[in-house]
Amino acid sequence: MRKWLLLCLITATSYGHTQSVYTYDLKKDMVLGTVSLGIFISPFFIENVPEHTPDSLHKDVINALDRSLLFSYHKTLDRISDYGVYGMLMLPALSVIGNLDSADTLLTYGIMYTEAFLLTFGTKDLLKNGIIRYRPYMYEDSVPVGILMGKEDDYYNSFPSGSTSLAFLSATFLSTTFSREYSESLWKLPVILGSYTLATSVAAMRIASGSHFITDVLAGAAIGSLYGWIIPFLHRRQNSNLVLQVTGTGFLVSLTL
Repeated sequence: MRKWLLLCLITATSYGHTQSVYTYDLKKDMVLGTVSLGIFISPFFIENVPEHTPDSLHKDVINALDRSLLFSYHKTLDRISDYGVYGMLMLPALSVIGNLDSADTLLTYGIMYTEAFLLTFGTKDLLKNGIIRYRPYMYEDSVPVGILMGKEDDYYNSFPSGSTSLAFLSATFLSTTFSREYSESLWKLPVILGSYTLATSVAAMRIASGSHFITDVLAGAAIGSLYGWIIPFLHRRQNSNLVLQVTGTGFLVSLTL
């Protein structure tokens, strides 16, 4: 494993360059930062709580797709998938290996990843707090003792999968930035395939652990992938697609894709 990481570092650095293909812009990032922070904070003011915990839930109310992959709770898979996400959140750092000596590049990536993270986290929490959906393990005939301990405010927040959204944020952000920064690197394809394999594994474990339905993880993957791609796209050096104009009564934002 250490040899693989060392080889990856050496290979990526060999394709390093003095200027990143991404850059920050003060006006643009003031808008993006404000929107990101607003979405991140919004869930704290929205909470949809069930009136009471149901004694039993009937599986026949679940749609056919979700019912086809319905599993009982598996504590080990639940924890592994959570820990896996924590590790995956560090992966986008691979994209700056060739420009570690550039403070401008490090700042740009810090701004981009913060915006993407806040948007992803805020969006999934907005949906979780606004939509009551019981987790798959709640549909067991007898919920195992201990499952709800420490999760008293989480058993009805199944949609969407937060772990999956963060995993696909990491995979998409890394794949997008790495493939553009090191377009000639032999590691481009392995990095893309490897990151999405890890993200898909997290999603699969969220289902197999009984913590989420398949539609939960699909929604989470879509959210993370969207922000993992759109934020780097908006920071491409040759792009001028987000314009902020200050007017007498406020400001006007225009976005061209």
